[in-house]
Amino acid sequence: MPLLAKIKGSIAFICYVINTVVWVTPILIFSIFKLLPINVIRKICSYILDNCASAWISVNGVIEAIFHPVTIKLSGDDQFSEKEWYMVIANHQSWVDILVLQRVFNRKIPFLKFFLKQELIFVPILGLAWWALDFPFMRRYSTAQLKKNPKLKGKDIEITRKSCNKFKHKPVSVMNFVEGTRFHPQKHQKQASPFQHLLKPKAGGMAFALDAMGEHINKLVNVTIYYPNKVPSYWEYICGELTEVYVDIHISDIPATLKGDYSNDRQFKIDFQSQLNQLWQEKDKKISIMAEENK
Repeated sequence: MPLLAKIKGSIAFICYVINTVVWVTPILIFSIFKLLPINVIRKICSYILDNCASAWISVNGVIEAIFHPVTIKLSGDDQFSEKEWYMVIANHQSWVDILVLQRVFNRKIPFLKFFLKQELIFVPILGLAWWALDFPFMRRYSTAQLKKNPKLKGKDIEITRKSCNKFKHKPVSVMNFVEGTRFHPQKHQKQASPFQHLLKPKAGGMAFALDAMGEHINKLVNVTIYYPNKVPSYWEYICGELTEVYVDIHISDIPATLKGDYSNDRQFKIDFQSQLNQLWQEKDKKISIMAEENK
């Protein structure tokens, strides 16, 4: 990597840190008021907090344009609304995916709320900011933990439902990387994934969120991200090694067949996984077409 690229990357990183501190500060201040048990104040704070987060993303876009411009080539649907409730799903290859999605959807749909592991709430400063922004925190229990303490069964679902209940009173975009982790050839091989470019999708989190939000969420945004050269790391991204990325967007109504009791209805669980696998087969074909077109 050229020295100039590293210098630009370092400057860009410093700018991102400063921008984060600038916008996290009001987020933390308003998060204190959000602790008040008054619904009107909490609702007002939620709107203010989301606008602070959107402003943070907008300034990040300016930093990117100055130090390491990236061309995002969009295809598919482009009719969005900030007054709609969305479930957004995408393939996952790098943490850069999140930055790409934020740039694509910023101020076009409600601020993206990502599913996070419960442990991340303890990350200094950011954990409190994510909490204030109503990011849904999920907790998974291993088979060993459940055997040791059967009372934990269903607790993860309860936590997910409680997190998603907050979204019933204000338009939101719930983001879910349904593969559960970033794609890597070793993971792909270990899973014996039936897809060429994707890991197996995990249906649980998406199913629980759809069930918890019920009639409040009715649009599915299916995003396919493709990097034509190589999948970049965050450092490579801010050093300018990512110059273009392809993003395909497909918006559809969420059918009633995707809403039900995933925990207790075995047939619904089978049908839900089958429908998600079908979406993943189509996504896999889409990536193959993108790869073929960019040879």
